[in-house]
Amino acid sequence: MSGTERAAEIARRTPELRGRLTADAPLAPYTWFRVGGPAEVLFSPADEDDLAYFLANLPRTIPVTVIGLGSNLIIRDGGIRGVVIRLGGKTFGTIETTPDRRVIAGAATLDAQIARVAAEAGIDGLAFLRGVPGSLGGALRMNAGAHGGETREVFVEARGIDRAGARRVFGPAEMGFSYRHSQAPDDVIFTRAVLQGRKGDPQAIKAEMERITAAREASQPIRDKTGGSTFKNPPGCKAWRLIDAAGCRGLTVGDAQVSTLHCNFLINRGGATAADIEALGEEVRRRVKAASGIELEWEIKRVGEAG
Repeated sequence: MSGTERAAEIARRTPELRGRLTADAPLAPYTWFRVGGPAEVLFSPADEDDLAYFLANLPRTIPVTVIGLGSNLIIRDGGIRGVVIRLGGKTFGTIETTPDRRVIAGAATLDAQIARVAAEAGIDGLAFLRGVPGSLGGALRMNAGAHGGETREVFVEARGIDRAGARRVFGPAEMGFSYRHSQAPDDVIFTRAVLQGRKGDPQAIKAEMERITAAREASQPIRDKTGGSTFKNPPGCKAWRLIDAAGCRGLTVGDAQVSTLHCNFLINRGGATAADIEALGEEVRRRVKAASGIELEWEIKRVGEAG
């Protein structure tokens, strides 16, 4: 079945759908690596109700993949079968603060924007999000963290919709956060969350965010086409040190390269394919295992079909 046929089939089953269905939609523009094949069908829901209606009426035989800002993602060159869901910032990127120093934000809200809004409201404890590339949905899914802070430390509650279209609410116990991981069901699509900060001085918080920004620019290839930290830090050591010690700094496969600025970042120098980037990552893992006996675990999510 072609993407056009699949989209038409879904449209027939969801006559009240208000969001946008796009057949054979290019996905590379939605990822920081700027690589990868198309979605068979891309769905952008109009709002939370529209998303719930869509999932409740989508045949269970059709696979669903969710992507966010694409900052920590490799979409393989063959693209993604079934439906890819991407939440739009206009509807799912809302953000507000409360007098009790909470931030309520949609899952598509940029982590850096949450940090900025919190700082302006004098809410301390969320400045670390300035150093987390991506959006809130991804931060919830992987307990994102940076510069000494983690999502679980400020998390209060998340709301989402499961594959059957049912609305779900998750507290800290249900999320089961651990290092770069949560135990939330894989089929749940987060739509919004509540984060808790503490009283702080706006100028002091902004100064901390400026420090974080300067540290990132000095130590990470944020101007390149990259996917952020590639591998999780093994217990007791830093992934970049292992990669450097294994002689991988500057290593290339095709037009993909291990960054010479920060060894735990892979970059697309311009003409890399998703296969190049993934193969480079696997070569790094092989060399680190041979040199240290430690097997690095991917932090970047890889989805889709090989080209």
